[in-house]
Amino acid sequence: MSRYTKKNVILITGYLGSGKTTLMNELLKNTSGRKVALIVNDMGTVNIDASLIKLENKDAVMDYSMIELKNGCICCTLRDEFLTQIERIAREEEVDTILVEASGISNPASVAEAFLLYAEENPEAKAYLSTIATVVDADRIYAEFLEELKNITEEEEEDPDIINLIVEQMEFCNIILLNKCDLLKKDQLEEVKKVIRKFQPSAEIIETEYGRIDPEYIFREREFDYKAVEESSPLGHSMTRLHGGSEGEEGAHEEFGISSFAFEDRHPLDYDKFIAFLEEDYPEEIIRAKGYIWFAEDDMHVQLFEQAGRNSSLSEVSNWTAALPKEEQELVFEQYPEVLADWDPVYGDRMNQLVFIGKDYNRELFLQKLSECLKKG
Repeated sequence: MSRYTKKNVILITGYLGSGKTTLMNELLKNTSGRKVALIVNDMGTVNIDASLIKLENKDAVMDYSMIELKNGCICCTLRDEFLTQIERIAREEEVDTILVEASGISNPASVAEAFLLYAEENPEAKAYLSTIATVVDADRIYAEFLEELKNITEEEEEDPDIINLIVEQMEFCNIILLNKCDLLKKDQLEEVKKVIRKFQPSAEIIETEYGRIDPEYIFREREFDYKAVEESSPLGHSMTRLHGGSEGEEGAHEEFGISSFAFEDRHPLDYDKFIAFLEEDYPEEIIRAKGYIWFAEDDMHVQLFEQAGRNSSLSEVSNWTAALPKEEQELVFEQYPEVLADWDPVYGDRMNQLVFIGKDYNRELFLQKLSECLKKG
């Protein structure tokens, strides 16, 4: 079977909050007639990224096959299920490209290794890995990790920490999308690119803002050379030699000390209390957060809350179905019957649904402080 009669698999990876979902939505705006299937992986029990893709592509996404893999990572705990879904999708004649968004703590080397073994054991496999595109948050690298990345040496003793994960993701790819470039000055951007080259000397670095890139560059068929990528950075390879191949049973979230938890509550948040919580009590140990919320002061709009490192934002993304006129509600129920599955007799579909990812945080204290922002009664 010729390599290019097989289905093209494109893996989008990158650290928490780098802009992977934004990039996915940009790619879906112009698929140039390709029949794209999506696999979206989230380490939490709630797959917020998949929900965002559905929300941003309501009309188009119905033409796609979309698989949500959650509560684990495709590089370790969900790897077998991931490959099973790849093969199943690849057998669908109407699909020619499989676009995969990995979780923010996935190790792309482990995913690539899985594909390598999969191809060796299944010579008639209908899918092949063509591209690993790592999305890098230029602003966050500069603000939080630049000095530490500069000072890493081959002789340094490795610990399985977040820096190692960031290095692995930059190291093991054939494209780097340097995102959020608009937040840095030219000389700052050059510093970031220089430190990236320390670990990734060969992959093309493409500067982007808001994940905007010519989709043809990502979608085009190319060859992913596992051996060449593995050997391209002796320094990076030295850092990851203790856990660079298969990650073992614990998975990336255990190896790097990162874990996640969800917060769900029907009651609205008090806007002023929530903002004060963000400004005064939000712990630095929370690396990333994303989800939908609603405020007592505004029961019309779905608000998207996102936090990545030092940056956080609130934005209106849609209207709650419960806020629509009855006629429009009926149309939504007809087209999206799953809305009724979680319908509440008082609040309808209004709900605060957030996922938090962090390291060494006090979960109980955090949830207590957040719960104090709710407006009850």
